[in-house]
Amino acid sequence: MPVEMSRQRFEELVAEALDLIPPEFAAAMSNVVVLVEDRHPEEPSLLGLYTGIALTSRTSDYGGVLPDRISIYREAILDVCHDEDDVVDEVAITVVHEIAHHFGIDDDRLHELGWG
Repeated sequence: MPVEMSRQRFEELVAEALDLIPPEFAAAMSNVVVLVEDRHPEEPSLLGLYTGIALTSRTSDYGGVLPDRISIYREAILDVCHDEDDVVDEVAITVVHEIAHHFGIDDDRLHELGWG
């Protein structure tokens, strides 16, 4: 049975997960926004998604573009969790995973690092 949690509480957990990012990484994040959405429209079980141009792929002509997006999918995460502690852990893992993509770390490398 999915965990029930208010959107406000879930957004607080996302903010807390962002606070866990080491300051040197947080300072290096550029032109990216983190959003909480209910579900991905085409893949309803997806927990998070990074959309944009990774920092490692940006060239000197990068500019004038909309911010990259990190979407954290609230309902999908609540579906896979059993209690609030699970939600806290899954939100942190998902946020770190998607931020890693912003830094150009792909899924294979994340799996090697234990963040798959």
